[in-house]
Amino acid sequence: MALSLIAPEGAAGERLDAFLAEPLGSRSRAARAIADGRVVVDGRVVAKRHLLAGGERVEIADAPPGPPPPPPPDVPVVFEDDDVLVADKPPGLIVHPGSGASAATLVDALAGRVAGGSDPARPGVVHRLDRDTSGLIVLARTEAAHAELSRQIAAREVVREYLALVHGRPDARTGTIDAPLGRDRRVRTRMSTDTDDPREAVTHFGVERTLEDATLLRVRLETGRTHQIRAHLQAIGLPVAGDPEYGVPGPPGLRRQFLHAARLRFGHPRSGQAVELRSPLPADLEAALAAAGGRGEEGGPSL
Repeated sequence: MALSLIAPEGAAGERLDAFLAEPLGSRSRAARAIADGRVVVDGRVVAKRHLLAGGERVEIADAPPGPPPPPPPDVPVVFEDDDVLVADKPPGLIVHPGSGASAATLVDALAGRVAGGSDPARPGVVHRLDRDTSGLIVLARTEAAHAELSRQIAAREVVREYLALVHGRPDARTGTIDAPLGRDRRVRTRMSTDTDDPREAVTHFGVERTLEDATLLRVRLETGRTHQIRAHLQAIGLPVAGDPEYGVPGPPGLRRQFLHAARLRFGHPRSGQAVELRSPLPADLEAALAAAGGRGEEGGPSL
């Protein structure tokens, strides 16, 4: 048995999953162990809603070993010194472990090369990119670098510029979306302006290329809310091509949202000198752009 407990008399009337939340780390883990049949109370398998009487022996068996996790992918590193590392994240890779995520992550791929921050599951992470967004992301390599980069992010000193292909055309060649975002009232997996918990969110955009039914935008984040670009562009009627959550189907062959972190600028945490890096569109987005009727221009005006 992995764990054997005697329910105290004070646990009388308590649900089994609630009782096991502390020893197993969370109520959801307890419920999963019970549902898997790994928990017995006085030798009997019971439901998670079972009420304890106090004095029972509760035994939790080890979970059977699962398949070994896949090895982390190779991730291009475009800048690295003793303090910071900038990676060019491929699509399909999450930045750090999260709820329900078991796949290899960016921090797995960079294990031993990034550090800093209070969360051991997120070493070096000061900002993030969505799983299917590609491009530049900066990570810290020391506690001091993490603190300084985090300060720059909070002070809005870091330039994070993206290329996004959207359906439709904006009314002006440049614009700013200043609309608070939070979890959508009806669809809790989405972020939107229709929320009970609004947080400030500001996004700037400029037209990079006008196509027949779409527009390539250069987008700059001022704040960094979850799904900010995707939710903001959807809110003004310019959904991102290929985005399954907020957007519309993209050009033939596009299998993810057309969103790429193309330019990054920050102050080096030790010297203070500006570090500026650019990433060209990856091959799948170049092909999608060609299918939509145009080619991107990395040298376009910065916001």
